[in-house]
Order: sequence, then C-alpha cells, then structure tokens
Amino acid sequence: MSNGVIVELQTNSPNCAKVVEDIVKLEKKIFPKHESLARFFDEELKKKNSGLLFLDLDGEVVGYVMYSWPSSLYATIAKLAVKENYRRQGHGEALLKAAIEKCRTRNIQRIGLHVDPLRTAAVTLYKKLGFQVDSLIEGYYSADRDAYRMYLDF
Repeated sequence: MSNGVIVELQTNSPNCAKVVEDIVKLEKKIFPKHESLARFFDEELKKKNSGLLFLDLDGEVVGYVMYSWPSSLYATIAKLAVKENYRRQGHGEALLKAAIEKCRTRNIQRIGLHVDPLRTAAVTLYKKLGFQVDSLIEGYYSADRDAYRMYLDF
C-alpha cells in the first residue's frame, strides 16, 4: 500500500461533507441501487453506534468501511468498498483490519457481515482475515442473488 491514510470520519470535521459526497459517489458506482446506502448515508452516520473509516490517498477517498455495533457484544460490517482502479493493492484488507481493530477496542465478541458468494475477491478477503461462512441465505439481495452470512469470533 502506498501513502494512504485510514481516517475515522468525524461528523464535525470541516471536510466531512466533501468526504461523504465522495463516498456516496463511490457507493452509487459500486453497488446496485437497491443495495446502496447512498440516500441514507447521512442518517447512518448520525447513529451513535456506527462508524465509518475511509482511506485517503493524496486527498482522494479510494475506499471505505462502514460498521456498527447494535449491541455491546456484536458488530456488523455494513459496507466495504474500494474504487475499482485501486483494488488488489491491499486497501480493502487495511480498511477491514482497521474496522476489526475498532470493534476489538469495544470488547465486541463477534463481527458479522453478508456478502454475495459471487464476489469471490470479497469472500477470499473475509476468509483470509478469519471470517467463517455461517450459512447461505437465498434471495438476500434480490430474488436471484444470495448471500453468505459470515462471522468472526474473538
């Protein structure tokens, strides 16, 4: 990885609006409309039990991970995305490791997530970092798109 910096988004920071705007653009480009959080991003960020880390590479947002902790013991990875031309360079792994570390500091015992089994690069990354497939949920994303439910226990 080059000189990228992983930053926790602070909603009171002066560049927050610009970062959110960049992330929403990325969100719209990567995810199908019905899976995109683009329209609800501000609401998600206002929640007390959610966090967003982004990768800043020379002033450009090239990836992000959004996570939440609905309970004191359990967290979820809601989104992990990296711009297409920055993939396969370790950025997604760095973001995911940072989110896992944030959850560890909260004494979370399990992190869960959902991923399309056809997104093999994502599944491979999650497995590399210790996530295990719990089950296949048919029709999770849409009638013809399933999801693996995966988890990582500490």
